[in-house]
Amino acid sequence: MTELIRLITLTGGLLAIMPLLLIVTLAVAIERLYLLKKMQREGSDIHNSLRQVPYQNTAALQTIANEFSDTLQGHLIATAIASRGEDADDTEMHIEEEIMAAMPKINRLLWVLDTSVTIAPLLGLFGTIIGMIQAFNVLSANGGPSKVTGGIADALVSTGAGLLIAIIAVYFVNYFNNLTRRIMHQLELIKLILINRMHGNGIGGNAAQRPVASRVGAGG
Repeated sequence: MTELIRLITLTGGLLAIMPLLLIVTLAVAIERLYLLKKMQREGSDIHNSLRQVPYQNTAALQTIANEFSDTLQGHLIATAIASRGEDADDTEMHIEEEIMAAMPKINRLLWVLDTSVTIAPLLGLFGTIIGMIQAFNVLSANGGPSKVTGGIADALVSTGAGLLIAIIAVYFVNYFNNLTRRIMHQLELIKLILINRMHGNGIGGNAAQRPVASRVGAGG
């Protein structure tokens, strides 16, 4: 404990901030990991359910919307059903509005990780500079070279701590950026499925549903 207090004092107190910054970084990472993975799993389940819905079957869509009513994707289904009777472009715009409104929820607190990536090494470097200044002050006040080198080595602990936090944070930043892209792609795919199920007639459209005899007669 005495050694830790000495290191904190040597770095001007900046080393004491590092554990707090690390805790905040890990807390945000765990919270985002849980919620975003949960959102991705829910989206995958809803996507698989929507793929089984026949075209123009609003009742089946309503069943899925009720089952997943507490999810973002379930809210998109409810929005599509509420747009029934309008054309596909209007339905698309309403769903797109809901997706854009959900973006802050998806990206919430990710700025904290971005900040950790930037500020942790800077705080560490600043603490090291303060420690080196104090080490050279020892030299000028009848210390010896060994005390100076020892002080510099101790001061570098601050830089190491900052770099460690930045490495952890940058991993999570890249992981969550990739995860949010997958979620957004998933939402766009669900949007297209909803528009097709609400306003489409299946592959081939109405032409595929006409009797074969009528098409042959028309060709003759």
